[in-house]
Amino acid sequence: MLGQEIVRVFSANPLWQVVGWDFENLDITDAKSVENKLTAAEPQLVINCAAYNNVDGAEAEPEKAALLNTTAVAHLAHTTAQLGVTLVHFSTDYVFDGTNRDGYIETDTPNPQSVYARTKAAGEVAAQDNPKHYVIRLSRLFGKPAASTNAKKSFVDVMIGIAAKQSTINVVDGEYSSPTYAPDLARATYDMVKLQSPYGTYHRTNDGACTWYTFAKEIFRLVGKNTAVTGVPPETFPRPAARPAYSQLRTTKLPPLRSWQDALAEYLGVAQP
Repeated sequence: MLGQEIVRVFSANPLWQVVGWDFENLDITDAKSVENKLTAAEPQLVINCAAYNNVDGAEAEPEKAALLNTTAVAHLAHTTAQLGVTLVHFSTDYVFDGTNRDGYIETDTPNPQSVYARTKAAGEVAAQDNPKHYVIRLSRLFGKPAASTNAKKSFVDVMIGIAAKQSTINVVDGEYSSPTYAPDLARATYDMVKLQSPYGTYHRTNDGACTWYTFAKEIFRLVGKNTAVTGVPPETFPRPAARPAYSQLRTTKLPPLRSWQDALAEYLGVAQP
């Protein structure tokens, strides 16, 4: 979902040649393959959009999650550092425990509470093996569905699909965080690289925060669906992995992006009233 937007946005610059690799082109969990492929390509910039993002699945497959979220990042960081090129890596709000109702800034200390979160937090540390790195945290990514058969649907598309089949739905009214529109994140990443923002960790979500319930309500309002949405506590849907209750990613290093409501309206192709 993010990778295709990164390719589109960066390719718009006629001075840059952008090459997009999927898993059939490069197995980033194999150190030698990473070294050989990147060395031959001679890149000036490497952007890693790959992740094991099945939060609950990671509880049953910790080794697989760690391989892609941590080990692969270490391979990329090591090779890009050897080549002297910049590495961009994406992380998640789930690295925080969610106990701070005010949300989290870039310098707050992670305290991951699930296998997925721990592997992503370790991936952030691994990325720092390359001094020329950007670690960009996001949350609740939505946008045009990815072409890959392994891609996960966004919450927005899941809700629209459910609304087409049923008139009522229960949605978790908890877990405050910030939706992130993939095209906005891609453009923000481009700007950081183009303007040579200082290396380090950044938060680049859309502005504002909501629960899953309020997110769903806004989706249905914008598309004109009369779906009856009932907010329920998180424990209504027992899930293997712990989720942070409050994980809004606040930005202190760069100007905030537009509101998540405006971004959602654009994605859905409707005008905000």
